[in-house]
Amino acid sequence: MIFLFKIGFLTVGWADLVDISLVAILLYQVYKLIRGSIAVNIFLGILALYLTYLMVRAAQMELLATLLGQFMGVGVLAMIILFQPEIRKFLLVIGRSTELNRENLLKSFTRWKSSEEHVYDLQELMEAVKTLKATKTGALIVFSRDVELKFYAETGEALNAEITKNLLLSIFNKNSPLHDGAVILYNGRIKAARCVLPVSENDNLPSKFGLRHRSAVGMSEVTETLVMAISEETGRLILARNGKILRGLKLKIVEQKINEYLNNEEPENWEVLPVEAQTNESTE
Repeated sequence: MIFLFKIGFLTVGWADLVDISLVAILLYQVYKLIRGSIAVNIFLGILALYLTYLMVRAAQMELLATLLGQFMGVGVLAMIILFQPEIRKFLLVIGRSTELNRENLLKSFTRWKSSEEHVYDLQELMEAVKTLKATKTGALIVFSRDVELKFYAETGEALNAEITKNLLLSIFNKNSPLHDGAVILYNGRIKAARCVLPVSENDNLPSKFGLRHRSAVGMSEVTETLVMAISEETGRLILARNGKILRGLKLKIVEQKINEYLNNEEPENWEVLPVEAQTNESTE
C-alpha cells in the first residue's frame, strides 16, 4: 500500500482516499433520495453516531468503542425497519435501469434492425390532450420508452390498443369505469388503463397538488418514464420526468418534450417546484 501522509496516529493512502470518496458519493445519493422527508433527520443522527464510533475506535478507547459497536450492530436491523420505504424506493431507482425481461433484452439486440420502435401517433394524442384540457377532464398518461412496466400495467386493465383521440377521451370520461387511474403507453400503443401509480412523498411539491399530480411525479421518480397529468378542476397540465416537473406549457412545447423523451434526449429546464412557488392552481 502506498502511503500519502499521516494525520496524527492515522496513515492515509491512495486506497483510503478512493474508499472515502466512494462512501461520500453513496451517502450523498442516499441523502438526495430522502431529502425533504423526516427520514433525513434519522439518517443524519445515525451517521453522526457512526462517525463518533469510528473516531472512538481509532483512538483505541476500548470501553466506549465496545458499547457503541454493540449499538451499531443492532442499529443495522433498526435502520432496515425505520427506512423500509426509503430502502424500497432506493432499490426501485437502482432497478429501473436494469428492468429488462427476455422480450426487452431481445429488443435491445435487434433495435437497430427495427424502424417501428416507439412509433407514437402524436397527432391523435395531442388532439385528445387539447380536448381534455378544454373540457377540464382529469387525465394521467405514462409514456414508457424502453420498459413495458408490467408491474404497473397489471394493476389495471390490459388494452394493447391503437392510440386514438376517441379512445383516450372515452377512457378518461368521468362516466367510464377506466377513468380513475393512469393510462400506460408503450411502443406506440395503449398498453393498459386504470393503472395504479406510486405517489411521491416529496415535501417540496406544492400543497395544492393532489393525488393525480403526485402520482405523476412519483412514477417519474421510480421509473424512466415521462408522465402527463391534467387537472380535473382547472384543465392545467404538468409533465413529470426524473422526479422533476414542468407546467404552464403550450401544447407545442408539450409535444416537443414528448418527442425529446421518445428520442432519448437529455431533459432541459426541468425543476422541482419549491413550496413558495405554489399558485392558485387547484387539483383533484
